[in-house]
Amino acid sequence: MLSQSISVFLKGLAMGAANVIPGVSGGTIALITGIYERLINAIKSIDLKALKLLLNQQWRAFWTEIDGTFLTALFAGIGVSIISLAKLLEFLLEKHETLTMAFFFGLILISVFLVARTVRTWGVTSYIALAIGTAIAIGIALLAPATENSAFLYVFACGIVAMCSMILPGLSGSFVLIIMGNYALILGAIGSFDMSILIPLALGCGFGLIAFSHVLAWVFKNFHDQTIALMSGFILGSLAIIWPWKNTLINTIQRDGKPPKEVVTGYEWFLPSLASAATWLAIALIIAGAVSLWLMEKSTSSENAES
Repeated sequence: MLSQSISVFLKGLAMGAANVIPGVSGGTIALITGIYERLINAIKSIDLKALKLLLNQQWRAFWTEIDGTFLTALFAGIGVSIISLAKLLEFLLEKHETLTMAFFFGLILISVFLVARTVRTWGVTSYIALAIGTAIAIGIALLAPATENSAFLYVFACGIVAMCSMILPGLSGSFVLIIMGNYALILGAIGSFDMSILIPLALGCGFGLIAFSHVLAWVFKNFHDQTIALMSGFILGSLAIIWPWKNTLINTIQRDGKPPKEVVTGYEWFLPSLASAATWLAIALIIAGAVSLWLMEKSTSSENAES
C-alpha cells in the first residue's frame, strides 16, 4: 500500500513538472503512466453522494468513495513539484530556453506514439479525431497572447481553463495561461506565495477540475478510441508550441501614466544550424527527453504487470 502511494506521489511529481512547462501537459504524463482514467473517475466521484457521506461523518466511506489515498498522494506530488520547480524552471526558461524546450520536445514527441498505441482499433472516426485534435492544438499555438490581467474573476477564469487543459493530454495549462496573458503573473505568484492571485486561481482550478472530470469520464466510457485519438492529435499539434528553435515576438505597449509594457504577440519558428555545437546539445537533450519518458513508461508497464 505504501509502495503504491509512493509510486503515485512520484507520478504526481512528474505531472507537476510537466504542468509548469509551456507546451507540456500533466495529463499526458498521467495517460502514459497508466493513472489517467483512475484520476478522472476519482475526481468525478467528488459529488453530492460524497458530500452527504462527509456531512454524516462517515469518514471511511467518504475516503473510499473519492479514492482519497490515491488523490492525496497524487496531488501532494503535483503540489510539491510545482512549488519546488517553479523558480528553477522560471530560471531555465529565461536563461536556457532552447535547451529546456528541447528536452521537453523529445518527451512529448515520443508520447505521441505511446498514447496513440493505446487506441484499440484505428478506424475512420479515430483518424478524423486525430486530425481534429492536431488542428486544434496548432490553432491554439498560432493565437496571439492577451495582456496580463490580475482581476479576481479573470484569474478565476484562468484557473478553470488552465485546469481543464492541464488534464487534457497534449493541451498545456501553462501555454493556455500564456495565451490568456497571465503565465508570468501566476508563475511569479507561486514563487512569492501571493495569495491575492493564488486564491482565485485555486478556486477556479478546483471548480474546473470537478466539472470537467464528469465530461471526460462520460466521453472515455462511450468513445474510448476516438477520445484517445483526439488526445494524440492534441499532443502531436502541441509540438509546434514547444519547438525549441523559435523567436518570441514582443510588442511594447505605451500606457497613460504608467511605464511601457512588453507583451508577447506570437512566435517565429526557424530551423537550427547543424554547424552549431548548441544545436547538437539540444538534439542530445531531445533524445534524452524521449528516452526518459520511454523508461518511465516501461517502468509503469512492469509495475502494472506485477500488480
